[in-house]
Amino acid sequence: MNTETVRPAVTELRLSAFKTHRGVTLPLTRLTLLSGESGSGKSSALQAYEILARLGSGESLARAVGEVAGSPAACVPAGARPDAQGRRGFRIGCTVDGPAGPVSLDLAVQAEPELRIVGERLSGGGETLLTTALTDPDRPTVQAAWHTAGATPVTRAPLPDDRLGTSLLPLRVAGKTAGQRLVLAAAEQVVVALRSAFVCDPRPEVMRGAGTGGTGGAGQDGGCGADGAAGAGSGAGVRRSGSEAGLRGGPGKPGGAGGAAGSWGPRKRKGSGGEAGGWGRDTEGVRAEGRLRSSCDNLPAVLERTSQECARRHAVLVAAVREACAGPVEGLRAVPRQAGGAGESPAGAAVPAGPGGTAVPRAGAAGVRAVLDRGELGELPVEQLGDGELRFLALALVLLTGPEVLAMDPVGEVPSAHQQMTVMADGMDRCMDPRQARELVSLARRMTDRGHVRLLGTVRDPSVAEGLPGVQVLHLGA
Repeated sequence: MNTETVRPAVTELRLSAFKTHRGVTLPLTRLTLLSGESGSGKSSALQAYEILARLGSGESLARAVGEVAGSPAACVPAGARPDAQGRRGFRIGCTVDGPAGPVSLDLAVQAEPELRIVGERLSGGGETLLTTALTDPDRPTVQAAWHTAGATPVTRAPLPDDRLGTSLLPLRVAGKTAGQRLVLAAAEQVVVALRSAFVCDPRPEVMRGAGTGGTGGAGQDGGCGADGAAGAGSGAGVRRSGSEAGLRGGPGKPGGAGGAAGSWGPRKRKGSGGEAGGWGRDTEGVRAEGRLRSSCDNLPAVLERTSQECARRHAVLVAAVREACAGPVEGLRAVPRQAGGAGESPAGAAVPAGPGGTAVPRAGAAGVRAVLDRGELGELPVEQLGDGELRFLALALVLLTGPEVLAMDPVGEVPSAHQQMTVMADGMDRCMDPRQARELVSLARRMTDRGHVRLLGTVRDPSVAEGLPGVQVLHLGA
């Protein structure tokens, strides 16, 4: 295998026992779309991927599951009964291809009565590279054993039961033997692929930032709300995903305000005051308006930056928007925001986050607004576009940028030429008509063909990808 050109990427997602899924394996290509009836598990598949991505970044299990699914019990397969000790859980995993060849990661998570990772297995190169097992339920640790292939074939040590052991290996393995170097290469490959994920969920009602208390108006094309329902949306219900909040560092690195390890919690677990690594909140870098957040509420400021940095890609964005929007489109740019205009929010006003979240600045905080150049018709603020047009604009911008422009943690230890970003878009065609959705899939195909970005999305209508080469559509629940 050519270790100089192969970029780490998740090529298989395993839902062994997760929500509505049992024994499901999803092969992932550069552009994979999941389709199916409501309740078929499309969103659940993306949630499983996001939990793995958050754990790969060094985030705690409680935060990863809580942010993505709301509660550990929500991840337990439907109908699963507790054992004699009252335990229930879920199992997920993935395969990552890259310079080290295919590497498999599988997790067994106990959701009840206490959330913890009770088993982890990392394998590759024909070897079992890491295994963990819960040996003492009264301790907040699992017993780990990793491949050494030296004088001692296996090294054993305890690891915390609320962290992904694979992400901790670079801090524990010396790399002196061939076996240790194989473990390090496999662990790095998995962590790089998982950390390179960006969850994108443009929220038109938040992007408009109209009204007070985060309440947005209905879109012009029928008012598709935050969950695809008709009517006005409310910013107060927006859940801040980890990719929106940003990342604080590599696996196992202390992060967060204060950076302290925290006090000893229940069962003498350390970590109530600080978060190791993880998709942390409110970091200084993420608050910078030049990095696009998951809800795309700061799109005007990011557009101002990207239009200046790469005129060629900006022209591609304008051409794509021209195909998706009604009426003429001759340009797209950020202009100074006029204070006191109708529907304007005070500078620096915040969009309320969901339960347990923290507020972030509105798009207007940067003092610019995005406008379409309609030629003889003048300029049109993008917040006056329909919901489908706004979502198209935001998703197209994400596909045409990279980790440095998005509120995510680029893997600084690995050259960007050896990385692939994976965009996850649940409800990719939400609020869009078939023409807009097909144009967006076509743009995604062109960008994924270049090898620097991958896309995993869900769609209501799989026909939007018909006849497009390189697009894999997986029908769930069939």
